[in-house]
Amino acid sequence: MSERLRRLHRARPRSRFVRASAAVGGLCTAYVWCSGAVEAGDFLSARRRENLVRFLTEDSVPFPLRGEGFDLAGAWSWAGEVLGGRGLQAAVATVAIATVAIALAGVLSGCLAPLAAATVATERPVEPAAGGGRPAWRALRLIVRAGMIVMRSIPEYVLAFLLLAVLGPNHAWPAVLALALHNGAILGRLGAEAVENLEPGPLRSLRGLGASRRSILAAGVFPLALGNYLLYFFYRFETCVREATVLGMLGVVSLGFYIQDARAKLYYDEMLLLIGLGSVIVLAADWVSSRARRYLRSGV
Repeated sequence: MSERLRRLHRARPRSRFVRASAAVGGLCTAYVWCSGAVEAGDFLSARRRENLVRFLTEDSVPFPLRGEGFDLAGAWSWAGEVLGGRGLQAAVATVAIATVAIALAGVLSGCLAPLAAATVATERPVEPAAGGGRPAWRALRLIVRAGMIVMRSIPEYVLAFLLLAVLGPNHAWPAVLALALHNGAILGRLGAEAVENLEPGPLRSLRGLGASRRSILAAGVFPLALGNYLLYFFYRFETCVREATVLGMLGVVSLGFYIQDARAKLYYDEMLLLIGLGSVIVLAADWVSSRARRYLRSGV
């Protein structure tokens, strides 16, 4: 058995690309470590250790309990006061931003995906010509895909920062539009791939019956691709919930705004409580998303 295992090990498929990538990654890691760009020596200096101990033993302790024994009633009252006021408002705002953003992203991706799919954006739908079709159709697909790449390449935080300069602070639209543009481009690309990977038989039957491009999209492409598309849609929804929390640190009134406000005031106990609330919201969104995707996989 051991000899057979050795033969199988020697006969295993080998990739020069994988080996070269591992070698380059190792060399880059060694260079960064030796160049001094990452200073690991003072990571646990005496000052940092003191800060860590103070944070764990003092700053993170709820204010009503500092200097006293643990009082569950006092801790509960303090947590209810923080969460029942700003926490509840921030949680509702965070979920609302994520929900509106993913809805807009779904509409945007629904418009972009057919224009980026080689089986639809061609002179003969579901029967693309060799070489990608006529230059006009190839140019359309190239422009749409390039636009989606640009929107995907800019992080939501940067997009929201730019939109704040255009739309102004004190409202949620910069965060909503930033999430919608970024996730709409991601869903558009994934939707285009879902369309291109559809079984061509039913679509070609519609084409053979004389169906127009619009009819093929409405009666064939959309119903067949919807299941796989919704898997991506719900996954991006939970991502939107996480990012909506982070974007609040730019001044958008969501959970991140109150986390940043508590940190600025050195209220680390409130900050940790609000971070915990954000984790609960993300876990709830993840549960909803996973349940929806599990249901869809069972029917896809």
